Amino acid sequence: MSASKLRWGILGTAQIARKNWKAIQLSGNSTVVAVASRDAERARRFIAECQAQAPMEAVPKAIGSYEELLASESVDAVYIPLPTGLRKEWVLRAAAAHKHIVCEKPCAVSVADLREMLDACRRQQVQFLDGVMFMHSRRLERLREVLDDGKSVGEVRRIASAFSFCAPPEFFRSNIRAHSELEPHGCLGDLGWYCIRLSLWVMNWEMPQKVTGQVLSQFGLGGAAPVATEFSGELLFGGGVSAGFYCSFITENQQWANVGGTRGYVEVPDFVLPFDGKELSFEVQNAVFAASGCDFKVESNLQRITVAEYSHSHATAQETNLFRNFANQVRSGRLNDSWLEMALKTQQVMEACLDSARAQGRSGS
Repeated sequence: MSASKLRWGILGTAQIARKNWKAIQLSGNSTVVAVASRDAERARRFIAECQAQAPMEAVPKAIGSYEELLASESVDAVYIPLPTGLRKEWVLRAAAAHKHIVCEKPCAVSVADLREMLDACRRQQVQFLDGVMFMHSRRLERLREVLDDGKSVGEVRRIASAFSFCAPPEFFRSNIRAHSELEPHGCLGDLGWYCIRLSLWVMNWEMPQKVTGQVLSQFGLGGAAPVATEFSGELLFGGGVSAGFYCSFITENQQWANVGGTRGYVEVPDFVLPFDGKELSFEVQNAVFAASGCDFKVESNLQRITVAEYSHSHATAQETNLFRNFANQVRSGRLNDSWLEMALKTQQVMEACLDSARAQGRSGS
């Protein structure tokens, strides 16, 4: 392992890898040293384009196979943005090659597959983390303080969230997220994963007792089995606490979350991808209803809590924090097993939602 920076290899040239290339470059404790593609020329183009915008200290090597990258002794960790249908194979291979792993989400086709992947990482003593960027936002720490202070929200009763974008027609003609063999969970895996993760985080990783889900619309690319393009889910926790979420490829951009309790509520308008150039913030509302004779009014007690200005191209952005935090964890010599458990619990709830939908809304296991 390099004495100064964690050395990354990227498996594939997916669009999201460009954003994370820059995050690695900004992290201060990591660098990309190799990019692999089945087509070495594609890897060279990817490197040239990324290097022009966010140059690494040394130009990364273009490699024509994933196997060759994993065999390289100059690579300490790998970022895997490959389609969900391919992730299990390459996580297992990366673990066997003793490479630490950041894996895009959803992590696997099934809970059983993810258990096998995580067991391999534990066995080979490599760190695993799923690519949920908002978990590394500075806003989350402040939000936890507010949820736990006992007065801003009180006891949590309801969690609601939505994450969607309105895909253009070409998305349904060519994008892998509409192809069930590559992305079998559709919008539930691509977008709902974040809503489920937020709900579990709010509940301090308590698992729901009952889960229901509904596919509201679906589409199949190239004659393949259809995937969900619009999905709603409901989670019921102990004590009657509930969480509902909505995700969609056919509804315009939204990514809001609301946590309501016995004394107020918290609202975050951009919990997944903070609005660029805006304040990293959220709102706390403790409205009071007042009645006096024929007069009725609701008095607002709105508090806006600002953490910082935000830019995705900054060293403190959540994407950069993820890779910085990961490198620091690896450097510590200790594995963070809680990151593995977070991924597994999210996968379990997502699968239960899908099972419920397939069973016409009956509760998932």
